[in-house]
Amino acid sequence: MEHDTYKTPLGSRYASREMQYIFSEDMKFTTWRRLWIALAEAEKELGLSITDEQIAEMREHEKDINYEDARRREKEVRHDVMSHVYAYGLLCPKAKSIIHLGATSCYVGDNTDIIIMQKALILIRKKLVSLIALLSSFAEKYKSLPTLGFTHFQSAQPTTVGKRATLWTWEFMTDLQNLTEKLSALRLLGSKGTTGTQASFLDLFDGDYDKVRRLDKMIAEKMGFPGVYPVSGQTYSRKIDYFVLSVLSGIAQSAMKFANDLRLLQHLKEMEEPFEKSQIGSSAMAYKRNPMRSERICALSRFVISLEANPAFTAGTQWFERTLDDSANKRLSVPEAFLACDGILDIMLNVADGLVVYPKVIAKHLEAELPFMATENIMMECVKAGGDRQELHERIRVHSMEAAKRVKEEGLSNDLIDRIKADPAFTIAPEKLDAMLKAENFIGCAPMQVTDFIEEYVKPVLTKYKDEVGLTAELNV
Repeated sequence: MEHDTYKTPLGSRYASREMQYIFSEDMKFTTWRRLWIALAEAEKELGLSITDEQIAEMREHEKDINYEDARRREKEVRHDVMSHVYAYGLLCPKAKSIIHLGATSCYVGDNTDIIIMQKALILIRKKLVSLIALLSSFAEKYKSLPTLGFTHFQSAQPTTVGKRATLWTWEFMTDLQNLTEKLSALRLLGSKGTTGTQASFLDLFDGDYDKVRRLDKMIAEKMGFPGVYPVSGQTYSRKIDYFVLSVLSGIAQSAMKFANDLRLLQHLKEMEEPFEKSQIGSSAMAYKRNPMRSERICALSRFVISLEANPAFTAGTQWFERTLDDSANKRLSVPEAFLACDGILDIMLNVADGLVVYPKVIAKHLEAELPFMATENIMMECVKAGGDRQELHERIRVHSMEAAKRVKEEGLSNDLIDRIKADPAFTIAPEKLDAMLKAENFIGCAPMQVTDFIEEYVKPVLTKYKDEVGLTAELNV
């Protein structure tokens, strides 16, 4: 193993082996050769003088990429596609003359990019569906466990742990919908030629436009796509790359929201991400259990979100039918966005599969805040019994301020209920007052909302993608 050159941490630390393979040289150049085979087959079927023997030779050497031959040639000609045409021709002397016939570089480059993004999106979808399954299962399990809600990170009306989990789940559901739409809309570039006019193919087929049109469709079918984009220059519109990366950015946004919430909950000691037996939380403070996985999710998410801008700028700065300032950017932004998003989802799967809940801490925090939240209910009960609403409101305000002062300035417990019990203005019986302070009385429809959400929205999706549910993830580090 070499240690004297830079290696991206996306490969060594974060992305899965499966995603790394999709963006590997083997995948790229094997796909180039599959496209050359599809082109030759289609051209033969449309009447060009290409033999079965030539195609068989090309198929024989589809996967044994002779990298060194290609590298030596590229040093001479400074053109990656023609270097691989040359290398392929060395292995296929009979087919050498018809490899890449009529095509331009973008025939293999752009079509391969689309194919790779399709495969990568399918892998992302599998992990996203598995994550939705884990989070919805967690939501179901804790649908009735009351917990403090927070607005502005200040204590607010209670919700349930499960209901909060549905908020995380729903955001990932919207990401899945977006991914599905973008994935189903993907098309190949096809065989469009140097400026998108297909002039070279019209010449090959002696002016037969019908054959030119059929060539596009045949290549798409052979590569497993429903069709090609209706018009293009030499390249497919770079907005496609933006649309794809916007999907990944959306997933990163949802993951960051989840991870930030979990970091705050871990500070409150109400919930935690998994913490392994031998894991070290801090190099100095041995007692600490830092939310490092959630922090890593946030870090990678920021990176993915920032990459969304790259294809947007690239799409907006293309000149006419083709310019090459997209190439270097695409080589970086698209693979790195996918590798980072893959890493995010692996960490998400790991965390969601081992979330820890501390009900007693949650109950303790509720107990400290519920007296304040119960005051309106208490006031209404006393009004029903004949009390003066305005007078009671003022008494509650005074008692609440004193109780809050006791908590904030003296560090003592919340004694608001004791103050109300001792005040003769409040005629409610003490035992009834205590009964009103049960957290279950303040969670509204939360448990039912969880059930409805899972039954009406989540289960149909999990049924649709039942073969993709169940992925787990082992982290590299």
